[in-house]
Amino acid sequence: MSGAFVLDPRLEADTWAAAEWPLSSLRLMNNADYPWFILVPRRAGLRELHELEADDAAWLARESTALARAMQAAFSPETLNVAKLGNIVAQLHVHHVARDAGDAAWPGPVWGVPASRGLERHEAEERIARVLDQVQGLD
Repeated sequence: MSGAFVLDPRLEADTWAAAEWPLSSLRLMNNADYPWFILVPRRAGLRELHELEADDAAWLARESTALARAMQAAFSPETLNVAKLGNIVAQLHVHHVARDAGDAAWPGPVWGVPASRGLERHEAEERIARVLDQVQGLD
């Protein structure tokens, strides 16, 4: 787990940069069907949550909670799915997906459901701004 942090090229290709938080890079998935953000802890070589040092694990929990609360305030979803998978992209990252009845994958999981389309720049910027305007607790 040594070396410099490098964002997995698949995450970089599939997301928009949103913010750099104390531990994680906040990214927006390029998917118009759902407000879908991910947190990627900037630690080299991590694949699993249990590999985080205790202080980093606490920070990730704090960032995840701040993101979830911000997404709830910004989008008022019926439910908010938070998950760590890593089946395709091994680099540790945590998904936060705002879900509503009738969305493209409802009631099933979003995993494996192709996006109807990506986001236009203005749409991505608007989603990012809506969330960042609501973020609290990362001081």
